[in-house]
Amino acid sequence: MARIFGDAPTAEEMEAMARKAIALLPEQFRAHLGDVILQVEDFAEDELLDAMEIENAFELTGIYEGLPLDMKSVEHSGTMPDRIRLFRVPILLEWCERGDETLEHLVAHVTIHEIGHHFGLSDEAMHALEEMVE
Repeated sequence: MARIFGDAPTAEEMEAMARKAIALLPEQFRAHLGDVILQVEDFAEDELLDAMEIENAFELTGIYEGLPLDMKSVEHSGTMPDRIRLFRVPILLEWCERGDETLEHLVAHVTIHEIGHHFGLSDEAMHALEEMVE
């Protein structure tokens, strides 16, 4: 039987998936995310890819831009707000390639990973945080 897919989710729909994952985080984490901007864009811009030495825009699914909480001080007041950017098309491609999880799960995974950078967490701690929202 042929599978029929609808339209790919919009940036707004993917953002809603990410916000749902954030809402499932324990309060002690959510309380420190109030000033973090969440954006969903189709792809990272060339300047960012060049700075990260990434040749293929499909390889970057998300990025945290800011200073981790454990490194902030009064000296950093007046700086740009921290930002988490998710890249819609690379996330969709990874989801199609994996084929073993829901899109919501993958969006949550990428979102939580970037939130982990905000908190300065290790990869192991990020995985533990991700398990809290499953």
